[in-house]
Amino acid sequence: MTATKCGVVGLGSMDTSLERQWMRWVLRAAAIYNLVWGAWVILFPLSFFSLTGMEPINHPSIWQGMGMVIGVYGLGYWWASYHPIQQWPIILVGFLGKVFGPIGFVFNYLQGKVPLEFCYTMPTNDLMWWIPFFLILRAAYRTHRFRWRVEENQTEENLNQ
Repeated sequence: MTATKCGVVGLGSMDTSLERQWMRWVLRAAAIYNLVWGAWVILFPLSFFSLTGMEPINHPSIWQGMGMVIGVYGLGYWWASYHPIQQWPIILVGFLGKVFGPIGFVFNYLQGKVPLEFCYTMPTNDLMWWIPFFLILRAAYRTHRFRWRVEENQTEENLNQ
């Protein structure tokens, strides 16, 4: 086992390269999905409601604002795809949104504030990203934990000299 350039302990640089490659593809897919979904909501704010048979909202600009936020997440995922381990905070923010979004839906649905049809967005907007985002965050944690241990040991060695 060797420590690779990015600080991940592995069997060599090939493992790290393959690990990063799937992370890049996941984050780029998430980026493209979010940019397309965001643009669709901004350009055609009432189409989601028509497709699901829901009553259109009174203020489509609020829904368009949601599309803008989702599109901005897409930009963040694209940028994070270049260095997924280093850019873990961007991925964490996205992951939290993908976890809290469905929780918020269930909470509001149980109170009768949103129709069930809103759940149609969850499989592709949220749920399908839970596992890959979690795995990227776990890899980042392991990398940084290793790095912190090395730095901690170096600090102790310097203090003992």
